[in-house]
Amino acid sequence: MALNARLDHRKPLVFDTHELGRRPGALQRLTREFDAPRDLGIQGVIGVPEGAPMELELRLESVMEGVLVTGTARAQAEGECVRCLEPLELELEADFQEMFSYPDADDRGRPKAEPVDDAEEDEDRLFIEDGLFDLEPVLRDAVVLALPMQPVCQDDCLGLCSECGARLTDDPDHHHDATDIRWAALQGLAGSLGDGEKDEMSGEAPRSARANEKQEK
Repeated sequence: MALNARLDHRKPLVFDTHELGRRPGALQRLTREFDAPRDLGIQGVIGVPEGAPMELELRLESVMEGVLVTGTARAQAEGECVRCLEPLELELEADFQEMFSYPDADDRGRPKAEPVDDAEEDEDRLFIEDGLFDLEPVLRDAVVLALPMQPVCQDDCLGLCSECGARLTDDPDHHHDATDIRWAALQGLAGSLGDGEKDEMSGEAPRSARANEKQEK
């Protein structure tokens, strides 16, 4: 990962490591409360709303090659049940650990003999710049990993009725009388016929016709 342009120490997810210095073994513990950034979570599924309160607990440890950051983020996530589509909320707790490297040190923490071009740097590495590091990329990854890919309002949610969309958890006995599709057309036809037409179709003459036949005899 290339070095950032300039980090702003006023941003809530930018942290200062000057107090640690470069003394391996030096330790610093921090807590911070801040408003959640935009698009924090799994887009369209579940996430922490922008501006929602979040809490961070961090442990910064100085090592030879940089600063090892271990932490936990807590917030309340909001989303929609994938079964019944009802809104849901859950308590989020995301743990993470990440190494932020000194830009002038190699993998063993020793000063580099010559600077390396950005193109040759490992894109997965995160760096300290002017004693500062930005935790936001790490936080975003941790939150996504901590959230369920298919959130449900409750483990035994029954979902929605496929015919009318009713929420089955609210009415477990909900059902529809099934009609055999092989007879549906005939039932519709029978309902549209009058009594006389039914008699004709069954091969029997109407009562009035039978009475006239008897009188003639």
